[in-house]
Amino acid sequence: MSVPTIPKPGKLFLSILSSRWEEFWPELLDILEQKFGKADYLTDPIAFTETAYYDQELDTPISRRILTFKPLARLDALVDIKLAANELEQRFKQGGRRIFNLDPGIVTLERLVLATGKNFTHRVYLTRGIWADLTLIFTRGDWKDLEWTFPDYSSEKIKKHLRIIRSRYHEQLSQLNAKLPDFPETV
Repeated sequence: MSVPTIPKPGKLFLSILSSRWEEFWPELLDILEQKFGKADYLTDPIAFTETAYYDQELDTPISRRILTFKPLARLDALVDIKLAANELEQRFKQGGRRIFNLDPGIVTLERLVLATGKNFTHRVYLTRGIWADLTLIFTRGDWKDLEWTFPDYSSEKIKKHLRIIRSRYHEQLSQLNAKLPDFPETV
């Protein structure tokens, strides 16, 4: 029989896509830090060239920033995080169109799970219209693609950042474990 246990928290991961950074940045960063805590990893813009999926809505050229936050996140908070991200996309809309796309997820030592409002064969329904997308797994010392991994997340330019994020998260967990003999459910 398995015994239910509360997992250790993960590292809140956020990908932001846009071609119009000057219209909302750094205001959006300030709002995100108010909601999720101080950012502790932030990339410069990274060219988003793997697909034209967002071109019509977001215009071109699209670039991405990746950021994470110092406070760790409960794994079951992913739904609330995605709904908060959706609300921010709506708040900043111009002319009925989003000016950025927010893709939140959680990095653990084993995986990157993104939140989405779209169902698909490999996605697991959570609640309130949100699915979990197992995007990458960490095995044998590196991030591995899955059959359905988005082309941009399969790229080395994203994986290099995920290696750094995972390493810093591992250090953060080690420090947390040293301070807390029993991991509290409320963290």
